[in-house]
Amino acid sequence: MRAHLGDQLVVESPNTGATRRDGEIVGLHHADGTPPYDVHWSDTDEVTLVFPGPDAHIHHVEHGPGETPSHEAHDPSDIGRRIALERARQGLTRTETARRARMAPEYLAYLEERRADPSLASLIRLAAALGTTAAALRGGGIDLPPGRGQALLHPRLRDLEADECRALLSTHGVGRIAVSTPDGPAVVPVNYEVVDDAIVFRTAPGSAPAAAIGTDVAFEVDHVDEAMSQGWSVLAVGPARAVTEPDAVRRLADRAHTTPWAGGNRELWISIQPERLTGRSISPSDQ
Repeated sequence: MRAHLGDQLVVESPNTGATRRDGEIVGLHHADGTPPYDVHWSDTDEVTLVFPGPDAHIHHVEHGPGETPSHEAHDPSDIGRRIALERARQGLTRTETARRARMAPEYLAYLEERRADPSLASLIRLAAALGTTAAALRGGGIDLPPGRGQALLHPRLRDLEADECRALLSTHGVGRIAVSTPDGPAVVPVNYEVVDDAIVFRTAPGSAPAAAIGTDVAFEVDHVDEAMSQGWSVLAVGPARAVTEPDAVRRLADRAHTTPWAGGNRELWISIQPERLTGRSISPSDQ
């Protein structure tokens, strides 16, 4: 049977009483899938060169009806997306990440680009290489608020310059807008764009974010790095207005990185022109 990256290699010798061993194939050295393989054994922390004997067989990763087999699919799993996103956030190349995690770059590409189910040992090594946790790569903390990790023993709190705040806002993301509504103050998350130094987002008429039109509002973006117990926040304060000019609306729609996360008919563009832009970062005192 032809072997593929991510398949499970099983070696057992029932006639001799040898203990069964299951390994995860992380590298292939022959185009036809024949030995030798680079195999990560489930009961060790090493990658071993193995020449399977007659008692070895390949177990392909299961896939649902109608799905492409995992070695051919180009629809990454949630784990693969999280690995790729965290690697990009850390500014690490695929080769460097694979070196830190002690795996083949081809296997890391397989994890990031295809529907894959890596072993716990592989996930733990990747998490260590990326400065996060296996649970985070699996999305285990998605239902919990950020900042539940251990606080720094000697933190450094630093005010950010305006240019640093703009860099952290980046070109787009998800932030929170604070507005006054008939029911009282409200803070609502919105996915935003930064266009010509203005913060713009789409919403629906009559929604809570739409109450920002014609008022001064606060818009906040932050990030907490659980693994490093550090983070930053940026606050923009300024007047909000509705964007109604057809050419301006068309330009914003063309430049948008994504549609509104909340879905539905949200075609009302609101622009916030920051008059005050401040921020703070928390990091270890020795940085």
